[in-house]
Amino acid sequence: MQKPHILSKKGLFALAVEVCYYKRRFNCLTVLDNGIKMGRINIVKFFLMLKNFHPNRQGLLAIDETYFDFDIICHLRKPFRSAIRFGSILLLMVLAIDPTHGSDWNQWRGSLRDGSQSSDPWPASIGETSLVPKWSSDKIGSSYSGPITDGKLIFTTESVKGKESVLAYGLEDGKLKWKQNWAGEMKVPFFAARNGSWIRSTPAVANGRVFVGGMRDHLLCLDAQSGEIKWEIDFPKQFGTPLPDFGFASSPLVDKNYIYVQAGASFNKIDQETGTVIWRTSKGKGGMWGSAFSSPTFGNIAGQDQFLVLTRSDLKGINPEDGKVLWKRPIKAYRGMNILTPLIYKDGIYTSTYRVGSSYIQIAQKNNKWKTEEKWTSKSRGYMCSPVLYDGKAYLHLQNQRFACFDLETGSEQWVSSKSFGKYMSLVINGDKILALDQKGILYLIQADPTKLNILSERRLTEGESWAHLGVQNRKLMVRSLNRLHLFDWKGP
Repeated sequence: MQKPHILSKKGLFALAVEVCYYKRRFNCLTVLDNGIKMGRINIVKFFLMLKNFHPNRQGLLAIDETYFDFDIICHLRKPFRSAIRFGSILLLMVLAIDPTHGSDWNQWRGSLRDGSQSSDPWPASIGETSLVPKWSSDKIGSSYSGPITDGKLIFTTESVKGKESVLAYGLEDGKLKWKQNWAGEMKVPFFAARNGSWIRSTPAVANGRVFVGGMRDHLLCLDAQSGEIKWEIDFPKQFGTPLPDFGFASSPLVDKNYIYVQAGASFNKIDQETGTVIWRTSKGKGGMWGSAFSSPTFGNIAGQDQFLVLTRSDLKGINPEDGKVLWKRPIKAYRGMNILTPLIYKDGIYTSTYRVGSSYIQIAQKNNKWKTEEKWTSKSRGYMCSPVLYDGKAYLHLQNQRFACFDLETGSEQWVSSKSFGKYMSLVINGDKILALDQKGILYLIQADPTKLNILSERRLTEGESWAHLGVQNRKLMVRSLNRLHLFDWKGP
């Protein structure tokens, strides 16, 4: 994984900058003198002071990779006061974007893999005058894949008559730019078939390439502009692993140079340009009981950059350099149905499993030895909805179809709604507002309130069901109903 960028500019400037370090996001004030490192920042002191700056917006900050490895180390209280006094907080008008993150929503649950989006504060309503339909596609094949974007095109998938496809639409005009097909039909077990055997994995886009997992454990790399197949990996053929009974359900993760997937009964690091497998780790049986449902995420826990990989039986921390399993912890779930993407909070992980319950696993490292401890458990049971985080609280949709809030410090149930929703919700959070797209096609705007369910606004967006994860690019909402792709413009203060 690449390190976060450091900002530089000639002269002495005070810059408001959001530093995204994998899963941890800090707001801080940065002072650089000709790119020379100068003293350590106390991030905590300036967090509240700068929380309303949104530096990931296009056109606000310049990123200079020349100082990629520098640390920012300056005592800032005096420069900060001076900057406020003389009005010299500089918002640069050029943005150099890492090609991996040219979009807020380039992969499963967004560029940070945690369902968060940092932009201007969202409007307080999703009514018809605020959330305006921009375009809808013609009817397309069914899919569970969430829509993603590189900022110019929206990519979605479909399953039709023994074939799977990626389709690319213009973000602004909604026109179909290209479509690429491959053979991919398979049937999932009967008890899962009632929800269809359609393609499940959400693609990822980086460096002009789209990466997509086909149901038959088949990973493809496509040119983002033309749809041309650049390379592909058939895991059962290449590695002799069994076909996953539920298909390629996990969604690929991308960073600057590599793609990471739970496929071929293992967790894999693959070169984006060539398709070369760098390493395979966490090898399992695959098939009925070993193929993954959950999608990997990443973070810095106990001072170590690592991937968080939830298998059907265990939660693991994986070293991104060599694939070494740093630690693992058994996670019980009915029939191994560990589905949601775990949530990192401080030096620990929250997860919730089907028919079993929730837990927070504390992770510690001392003298290169790792220790896991179950800090708390709860009988509240999640299902498919991956949680979002606000102010130390996790918000998610439960197996019983209620919405809930939990305190991650204590495990206490803050509240569970009396209102029932659909079978699934996908969540995106910005500040203290949550967008929750119900499987029934209803969108809710919810205040992140630790005392009660506070629905600010609600509206039906699609006639058909929407099992795919909601996508948000700036003020544009990407919604994949079962047989159409929709784009909405969100207007208002």
